[in-house]
Amino acid sequence: IPAEPLFRSAHQIFSFLGGLSPRSSRMGFEKVVIIDAKGHLIGRLASIIAKSILNGQRIVVVRCEQINISGSFYRNKLKVLSYLRKRCNVNPKRGPFHFRAPSRVLFKTVRGMIPHKTTRGMEALNRLKVFDGVPPPYDKKKRMVVPAALRVLKLKPGRKFCVLGRLSHEVGWKYQDIVATLEEKRKAKAKVYYERKKRLERLRQKAIGDQAEKLGPINEVLAEYGHA
Repeated sequence: IPAEPLFRSAHQIFSFLGGLSPRSSRMGFEKVVIIDAKGHLIGRLASIIAKSILNGQRIVVVRCEQINISGSFYRNKLKVLSYLRKRCNVNPKRGPFHFRAPSRVLFKTVRGMIPHKTTRGMEALNRLKVFDGVPPPYDKKKRMVVPAALRVLKLKPGRKFCVLGRLSHEVGWKYQDIVATLEEKRKAKAKVYYERKKRLERLRQKAIGDQAEKLGPINEVLAEYGHA
């Protein structure tokens, strides 16, 4: 299922962030927003997610292993290795705990942008779900993107960037190959579904064309009542 922009107007952005709509006094929330994280910059995406879940929006993020980070891979790996060395010398089991999975890296990035030790922050984090790959049932639901966080729109052409999945794999994430295999299977199933959908749509359009003469008078009556 192709991803589509999350926002199409300033009105939608205002409603998504939980403010009062400019034209009405109702809060504007979707039941749940599913974001396809592929090609998004991690910091920009995390800040938008943090603001949204604090305002009450439920969010699911899939394909976290395809998130981008600005800067070269080598530079970012040095930063991660430095981060992994920061631990309690007395007893490392006390923390801090360094997540390796890309989904948990995004989760911790979002967590750092909200007051997660307060009740309000804890409830906000409960509204967020993050996944590597696209597990069921989200593989059959419409996924969206956030234009304000897309690398192709926000990172200057020619600048270096790296992929979070490769970075996590280099520092201990064990499931890169498994997620990649599952993604190939999902895409194969999606391709079959899409081809069938196009074939049925062609048949539907052909049937409408064949019956155009019979349906003409009926469509005219429907058009008068605003059902065209």
